[in-house]
Amino acid sequence: MTSTLPGSPATGERRDLELAIGGMTCASCAMRIERKLNRLDGVTASVNYATEKAKVSFPAGLDPATLVEQVEAAGYTATLPRAEAPESEKDTDDPARSLRQRLTGSVVLSVPVVVLAMVPALQFTYWQWISLTLAAPVVGWAAWPFHKAALTNLRHGAATMDTLVSLGTLAAFAWSLYALLFGTAGVPGMTHPFELTIERISGDGAIYLEVAAGVTTFILAGRYFEARSKRRAGAALRALLELGAKDVAVLRDGREERVPVEQLAVGAEFVVRPGEKIATDGVVVDGSSAVDASLLTGESVPVEVGPGDAVTGATVNSGGRLVVRATRVGADTQLAQMAKLVEEAQTGKAAVQRLADRIAGVFVPVVIALAIGTLAFWLGAGGTVSAAFTAAVAVLIIACPCALGLATPTALLVGTGRGAQLGILIKGPEVLESTRRVDTVVLDKTGTVTTGRMALTAVHPADGADAEEVLRLAGALEHASEHPVAKAIAAGARERVGELPPVEGFTNVEGLGVQGIVDGKAVLAGRAALLADWGQHLSPELAEAKAAAERQGRTAIVVGWDGEARAVLVVADTVKPTSAEAVRQLRGLGLTPVLLTGDNEDAAKAVAAEVGIERVIAEVLPRDKVDVVRRLQDEGKVVAMVGDGVNDAAALAQADLGLAMGTGADVAIEASDLTLVRGDLRVAADAIRLSRRTLRTIKGNLFWAFAYNVAALPLAAAGLLNPMIAGAAMAFSSVFVVSNSLRLRGFRAATPSS
Repeated sequence: MTSTLPGSPATGERRDLELAIGGMTCASCAMRIERKLNRLDGVTASVNYATEKAKVSFPAGLDPATLVEQVEAAGYTATLPRAEAPESEKDTDDPARSLRQRLTGSVVLSVPVVVLAMVPALQFTYWQWISLTLAAPVVGWAAWPFHKAALTNLRHGAATMDTLVSLGTLAAFAWSLYALLFGTAGVPGMTHPFELTIERISGDGAIYLEVAAGVTTFILAGRYFEARSKRRAGAALRALLELGAKDVAVLRDGREERVPVEQLAVGAEFVVRPGEKIATDGVVVDGSSAVDASLLTGESVPVEVGPGDAVTGATVNSGGRLVVRATRVGADTQLAQMAKLVEEAQTGKAAVQRLADRIAGVFVPVVIALAIGTLAFWLGAGGTVSAAFTAAVAVLIIACPCALGLATPTALLVGTGRGAQLGILIKGPEVLESTRRVDTVVLDKTGTVTTGRMALTAVHPADGADAEEVLRLAGALEHASEHPVAKAIAAGARERVGELPPVEGFTNVEGLGVQGIVDGKAVLAGRAALLADWGQHLSPELAEAKAAAERQGRTAIVVGWDGEARAVLVVADTVKPTSAEAVRQLRGLGLTPVLLTGDNEDAAKAVAAEVGIERVIAEVLPRDKVDVVRRLQDEGKVVAMVGDGVNDAAALAQADLGLAMGTGADVAIEASDLTLVRGDLRVAADAIRLSRRTLRTIKGNLFWAFAYNVAALPLAAAGLLNPMIAGAAMAFSSVFVVSNSLRLRGFRAATPSS
């Protein structure tokens, strides 16, 4: 997508463009492309490794093809925006599918190679040649992504995890091939005895095929799990756009005609029946109803609309029949704008560099220098060329830590598995880094801190009126209405007084309330103006109860019969019983809670006081929530956001850490980093604790993955490395990493689930 923006006088008009980037293997690739693009005059670029997109702002006079050329010059691919690809094409372009194929093939071929090398009893005549035949496709075809990335990095003078894997596997395979073809390793009956003795061996009599195949398999497994989590990056947008209506009843010459929503034009009039979604943004032409906009706005109280009132696409008509004139369609609607906000927030989110890449950036040059130094030392000390090359290659082989491929995925697998048992879904390794640094947590009010459902919270009867009788009569009358506030009163009445009597002569008075006959009494329920029309005026006590409820942002319904106002019923979105405890737990983790809502300030402050939150940001429009998160980030805060509605999706994507309540909208869940399956806010605190512990485990795994191999480097440099030590280092480091990860199964929630 491109858009023309007004630029400064110095730069003239500017355009925004989003490029799809291919060929990135780590976060350092994203930074390299970003630097390359930003070298162009007037160009400002931001590249996201997770979404594989580059957001570029550039002078209008610059040909976009120049941007593509610049990315390709850096060794990657870039494509300009195009029309949405068909589903069949999208399915074939899944990077996880290619990795899955390579991983499956690698596992099938590598297992026999590793078993034969580690179990001498199975080493039959010519076993080494079978191992070569099996290992060759693994090192060549399955490991090709690592070799390709290593070549790209080499052109830019950089070293990453891919460089280390490529170097180690190729060195192990090449030396094994040399030993089989030109050394003594290929003779019939050759075996690798099971001994871990440290002694100088003949280099041309040993093969390391199990190291080459095993390392490739384990690291492919890690990449596959990572690719699966990355694929979800665009799911939030798909979920958001699917919220809208699929077809619409358009009025043509007084007749209704059902057409796909894409054919709706500005100015067209369409019909919305009770329970249907409003197809697009528009203005009510005829009819009145209550519109449930909670999915988009997060506000639990339905909005009363009538002729002349604006309505938003994807909201639900809860009451009567509406005729709406379309004012905005397609990409101009509020829903489409929210989708754009989500996309921009995801693209702008800074990708966290993988720790393994950062370590490898230092480790690889050191290992290469050590291998060259080993070769030079042996030649200078009068050793044979064969012995010198044996020692140098052994350094490269032992430096390739197999456990690196397991360090992140095993901890993530165990951590996410334990999280799932506790109602916490963690989306990927990038999420964990954010949990360590978060210091501020923004809590959406409706549906997160509160239940998001209207409930009867108080009954204020007039002097002489019986609260039970008020509930029985008002509950019976409201039971005949479809309005969400009426449903809350009816449900509350049934809970407190039991069965409700029947109602006769029920009438809905547009915009004011309802009336009917219950137990022979003419009962009114609704606004004070409805009762005033019948000469029923509020006493000072009832007027004060009504005013107090409205000051707190609650809905007050007045009930009367027999010529008198009898009571004020208060309906509100209630605070979840666990929210106060959750806020205390979040504070215990060093987080400062902030309450964010579109509701009025009085209602927000009342909820904040109840749960113990000091900072409140109220009366925020849905599209402005993302700006609130940005402002907090500009203040130097590292922000976590907890929400549940469509209106929270962009803010969840913008936040450093997004946590979605699993009881909320799908798009909020897709845009978040962590999903809390239960509607209990206490799970948010457990999610952050579990994520931090999982991150510590991953870092511990990475340390030991290197430590075992670093310990064996001096043996390799001294020419004392035999195949069993190389295989044992690989096996022991892997076993340690797996067992360390399994300790995460002991994680316990701070508050047991009920």
